[in-house]
Amino acid sequence: MPIADTPSPVCVIGGGPGGLATAAALRQRGVRTVVVEKGGQVGTSWRGHYDRLRLHTTRRWSALPGLSIPRSAGRWVARDDFIAYLEEYARHHRLELATGVEVSRVEPAPGRQGWLLSANGGRELRAASVVVATGFNHTPFVPDWPGRDGFTGELLHAAHYREPSPYRGKDVLVVGVGNTGAEIAADLAGNGAGRVRLAVRTVPHIVRRSTLGWPAQASAVLCRRLPVPLVDRMARPLARTLPDLSGYGLPRPETGLYSRVREGAIPVQDVGLVRAVRRRLVEPVAAVQRFDGAKVLLTDGEVISPEVVICATGYRRGLEPLVGHLGVLDGNGLPLVHGRDTHPAAPGLRFTGYTNPISGMLRELAREAPRIAAAVARELAADRGPRRKREGAAAAGGAGGAGRRTA
Repeated sequence: MPIADTPSPVCVIGGGPGGLATAAALRQRGVRTVVVEKGGQVGTSWRGHYDRLRLHTTRRWSALPGLSIPRSAGRWVARDDFIAYLEEYARHHRLELATGVEVSRVEPAPGRQGWLLSANGGRELRAASVVVATGFNHTPFVPDWPGRDGFTGELLHAAHYREPSPYRGKDVLVVGVGNTGAEIAADLAGNGAGRVRLAVRTVPHIVRRSTLGWPAQASAVLCRRLPVPLVDRMARPLARTLPDLSGYGLPRPETGLYSRVREGAIPVQDVGLVRAVRRRLVEPVAAVQRFDGAKVLLTDGEVISPEVVICATGYRRGLEPLVGHLGVLDGNGLPLVHGRDTHPAAPGLRFTGYTNPISGMLRELAREAPRIAAAVARELAADRGPRRKREGAAAAGGAGGAGRRTA
């Protein structure tokens, strides 16, 4: 039964894949939902990614509920094609969007009847329930290396890297060898950078995106619930299908693949890094220790003088200003509960998209959205009965009073 008579809509904060999928699932259940997005369009964070980005998950397992990604996008969907898909997804599901609205704080409404959202322009929004979907990669993080602020070269976070042409002929140091750092290094090396070095703090596991047509994601989906030691053993032969880069400064990691995943380190899918390293177009070096004017000192004692430092050093969730005062975050700023569950300190507040699963973020967002929608619908239906009784009692009291005054 549609829940159209709630006093306030459900607010989904964030117009990325997780927010749109959840809003569509809620709308399917008859729950009025507003997606509140700080940017001018859906998929704001995706629009800021580098140009050559393609999804590392297959088209089939990257689609959101209720709409497939067009086959014309290919198996590995490009950034612009995925953005176009998000736009079409919002149109297809007739989602109610409030763009240009940045929510800064979420508070319980008076009497704990829903939520109050403080937004830019002094606005205050009322919500029956809230789903936070501001994204795993929200706030760019650059380590506070000693001497960083005095570096005389160019220093930028990978979030601000678009394409390689500004770096032609330049000496570039890419810091961080996750998927982003590996791909940016390969992009620079293949497109005219003078020299490309890749600072490695922890050696990553590198896997092929697909082997004989079998995508790495499919293996991850099959293995995600198996015991960690078993998956670590199963992954060892897979690692040997790629060349050993030990002689190039990138040895095989000693820790098992799935053990590293459980620590938060997703394997690097090879989209050009292995070839670039073997051709010595990308030079792995030690991690950054500190800066000294134009120089960068590495942890092994080497001193280099790159013209540009690109920090692929990750992101923070940025949830503390929004909900940190509610007691729902752990010491790392991540939600204590996720998906359809709510924390006892904040019933009616949910989070989606704050895990980094080996089976693929988009796949898990798509699976999670209907579960969140079902939980929210049950919650609103349970609240509706007592509210109607209160309203009925108030109306009866008002009518009785009016009758007495007339008499």
